[in-house]
Amino acid sequence: MNRFPRIASFALLALAALTFTAGCKSNQNAASNSPAAADNSATGAQDSASDPASANLAPASTAPTSAAPSSSDQAAPAQAAPAPAEAAASSDQSSAPVTDASYGEQPQYTAPQPPPALPEYDQPPAPGDDYLWTPGYWSYASAGYYWVPGVWVQAPYQGALWTPGYWGWTGGHYGFFHGYWGPHIGFYGGLNYGFGYVGIGYQGGYWNSGHFYYNRSVNNINVTVIHNVYERKVIVNNNVRVSFNGGPGGLQVHPRPAELAALREPHAPPMKAQVQLEHAASVDRTNFVTVNHGRPANPVIAKAIVADRDVHPVAPPAARNEPARPEVAHPEAARPEARPNTAPPERKVEPGRPATEKPAPRVEPHPQPEVRPKPEEHPAPPKPKPEVKPVPKKAPEEKPKPEDEHPR
Repeated sequence: MNRFPRIASFALLALAALTFTAGCKSNQNAASNSPAAADNSATGAQDSASDPASANLAPASTAPTSAAPSSSDQAAPAQAAPAPAEAAASSDQSSAPVTDASYGEQPQYTAPQPPPALPEYDQPPAPGDDYLWTPGYWSYASAGYYWVPGVWVQAPYQGALWTPGYWGWTGGHYGFFHGYWGPHIGFYGGLNYGFGYVGIGYQGGYWNSGHFYYNRSVNNINVTVIHNVYERKVIVNNNVRVSFNGGPGGLQVHPRPAELAALREPHAPPMKAQVQLEHAASVDRTNFVTVNHGRPANPVIAKAIVADRDVHPVAPPAARNEPARPEVAHPEAARPEARPNTAPPERKVEPGRPATEKPAPRVEPHPQPEVRPKPEEHPAPPKPKPEVKPVPKKAPEEKPKPEDEHPR
């Protein structure tokens, strides 16, 4: 009789585990609004032991802000994704309101009012290997906010990751801080852009052996085209579509040490093709919120963007200084050897006043090569001597003499 309650309890536990870890493969929200889930994901710490995408965060991700792992880590390989809005209440990184979201960076442009909420949309299928998803965002012009569509972009180099831009409250207005390419994911305001950009880090994939591996649970992947795939559930405990950080109504989320470390790393700005995409969106009136009321007709672009050829990986400062120091040491050691040979004679000549003696030998070699008596000894006079032209003149003088004898 005691076996039935035990079997029933095991069945209920298994059913609860499946219910907790089951997530919608929707590109935007596999959401849960339960307070317990919000507490478990408040810090947004990635489980580096089981999630390969944890390498997308800088090494400083082992910060003291990490909390105890949630119960879902033992039930299934689901990733406890961050919930920026709910995290503000419990995360020590978000304990204080955000009064300046710049964090030492200068905004690309500013706006007097906050941007609209992020729209929900579907992701087009990935075009091929090593393309990264760059989510859409609101940009600003004199006519107001306009939507820049999301698009697949070919990675400019192996290992490149895209940190999306974000709007943040700074200096009494809203500033946009553009995204960048780098070896790690930086701070993007805690915004839930979807498709793996859940507010901290990037859980849409990772680089391995020179190729990008895609998480099928958050990306639209055709396995007949792309074979470097894996599947790891990502639970996004955030239904909030807030599109800016700090200020009234914004996400009160502060950057974690790992995100600040990525921000300080050498990184590359958006490629020319990405800048051109933003400009093209600014001339399409249907992208402006005054026309679409926050629901753009074309939230994505199906045609992927090819990477620019002039974007190269930037080595970290430590890696750049190590090879640079020995290279600089050799020329510096050679240059001082040449400089003292020339510099001291010039300086000693001025104060010692034996300048007359030292320039004298310098003047002597100059007149020595300038020996022009040799050109004076040219055989100019001997040339006219061999040309004895008076001889033919004497001959005609002797001929008239016999002519005078004949008339006589």
